[in-house]
Amino acid sequence: MNNKLKYGFLAVCTLVFLQGTFSQVRLPRLVRDSMVLQRAAQVKIWGWASPNEKVTIRFQNKKYSTITGTDGKWLVALAPMKAGGPFSMDISGKNNITLKDILIGDVWFCSGQSNMVHQLNIHDVTYEKEIATANYTEIRQFWIPTLTSLAGAQPGLPTGYWTAAVGEAVRPFSAVAYFFAKDIYEKYKVPVGIINASVGGTPIEAWISEDGLTEFSSLHKTIEKNKDTAYLNSFTRRAPVSSSRQQLPVDAGMAAATKWFEPAYLPKGWRNINIPGYWEDQGIKDLNGIVWYRREIDIPATMVGKAAKVFLGRIVDADELYINGQKVGTTGYMYPQRRYNVPANLLKAGKNIFVIRVTNTNGKGGFVPGKPYCIFSGADTVDLKGYWQYKVGLVYKPFTGGGFGGGGVNAQNQPAALYNAMVAPEINYAIKGFCWYQGESNTGRAQEYEKLLPALINDWRTKWSQGSLPFVYIQLPGFMDYNYLPGESQWAELREAQLKALSVPNTAMIVAIDLGEWNDIHPDNKQDVGKRVARAAMKVAYNEDIVYSGPLFKSATVSGNKIIIDFTNTGSGLITNDAEEPGEFAIAGADKKFVWANTKIEGDKVIVWSDEISTPLYVRYAWADNPVNPNLFNKEGLPASPFRTDK
Repeated sequence: MNNKLKYGFLAVCTLVFLQGTFSQVRLPRLVRDSMVLQRAAQVKIWGWASPNEKVTIRFQNKKYSTITGTDGKWLVALAPMKAGGPFSMDISGKNNITLKDILIGDVWFCSGQSNMVHQLNIHDVTYEKEIATANYTEIRQFWIPTLTSLAGAQPGLPTGYWTAAVGEAVRPFSAVAYFFAKDIYEKYKVPVGIINASVGGTPIEAWISEDGLTEFSSLHKTIEKNKDTAYLNSFTRRAPVSSSRQQLPVDAGMAAATKWFEPAYLPKGWRNINIPGYWEDQGIKDLNGIVWYRREIDIPATMVGKAAKVFLGRIVDADELYINGQKVGTTGYMYPQRRYNVPANLLKAGKNIFVIRVTNTNGKGGFVPGKPYCIFSGADTVDLKGYWQYKVGLVYKPFTGGGFGGGGVNAQNQPAALYNAMVAPEINYAIKGFCWYQGESNTGRAQEYEKLLPALINDWRTKWSQGSLPFVYIQLPGFMDYNYLPGESQWAELREAQLKALSVPNTAMIVAIDLGEWNDIHPDNKQDVGKRVARAAMKVAYNEDIVYSGPLFKSATVSGNKIIIDFTNTGSGLITNDAEEPGEFAIAGADKKFVWANTKIEGDKVIVWSDEISTPLYVRYAWADNPVNPNLFNKEGLPASPFRTDK
């Protein structure tokens, strides 16, 4: 061996030796400063180090030691502890780590889709006072970023921090989880930790492990297919020749020599249109594309020189707002409420040019009714509703793209993909229970959801290996147009599937049918949802002797031309929340043609009948996407769950 090769070989050997010798003890992202550990449970602390390295933990005057395996992994189980803190923890191997500000209390794993995602910051108008006065050093959240893996379960997270609910730091907290945690904390005076793993627009199967989906053959086949990198790469290799979206013309408003949002632009050929409202309802037929809105808004001198805020309700789908030629806000999808800050030097007394560029790709485009549309500063408010002018900047041609989902795999919607990246890294971390708010993305597949929700519950309990951990979940609230005639509803079917999951032991369902908004899939009232979740947790996780739920259907008995309905969870008795007779009950005979029923409460029963049906067989309650008046409650103020007897 020549000298160069010899020295090169020695250098490599030395580097390998040094890497092995000085390998550092490493911890998962969850195990860090300010974490909340589960009280009265076996707490696992784990990580990585050199193979066969001794790792020692000193915590609360106790010492724990272990030796890493050949793979460098280690895990130590701490004895159950009482609530308290803050404490410090020393972890040592070939290096030493000191973790500070550790609390011991109750840890809840909160997950689901966008209504669990929605932060207090998004609802900062409704909860302005809550945000301003938040000072809960012992309520902490660990927010997990959106992550996916099609290859399999991941060992850790790339980032993440424990944050206390104090001051402005509370803004990123899930609103539902925050109000839940606040009630639990105020009731039991123990620290509360929230691990929030939630992603908007995702189906339930994405949150279940591969093991948990073994009985779902089609989903399991998809998981196997998604592990094939050649299959996934085939989408990126395909030339997008067939996609008409690739040949879209340029938006005329942006291509013009003087762009349509610029103050120097002189409008020609613009037509009148109303805000709020959808353009398909105002003379524009079946248009997907870009529509520009323009209006001169008179601003009083008292608003000049001050920062202002614009509320533009909700817009379908995306928008850009320009004031006097300057872009002041943009949102890329339909769901968030538009609340844009206006710089102090932008507005002028008198006429100001407001231009909104709206992009819509599917369905009705435009401005959602029933939301606030105004600009305000201090005590001054200028209404933005009314007639504007519009002009079409771009018309999309029908899209006929091929491939999976129209041209690729949306990883966050794939079975097990979110479990692999956002749930699997936490299963060593001891918790008190689960909070789950999801279902909107599965409303077209209620029959499958009926099996998937119990599968998720059992899967997570199996993975955490802490027995039948309490599982509290939220039934979907009312949403979309009111229907004043009895009819069918996919949202009602999904709620029914959720209701049936109560057959799984140690679960609790929150009825939220009264907390929705017809024009917003993300209703503002997150506080009452959180409070109801806390109440349910007090029952199933803390063994409180309380009524946590509204009335749930038990049985229906036909008696002549009437149907007598019995309920569980009647609490102190049945009532209506408006002092009227119970609404939203429909009955049918053998033909299953439902009509609205007459109703009355008798004790813990509801009697329903109709002069149109002499021999009733079936009854439904609140069976609609968004029932008009679901007013049946118990005296504890909790609403009855929708149900039907005709399935």
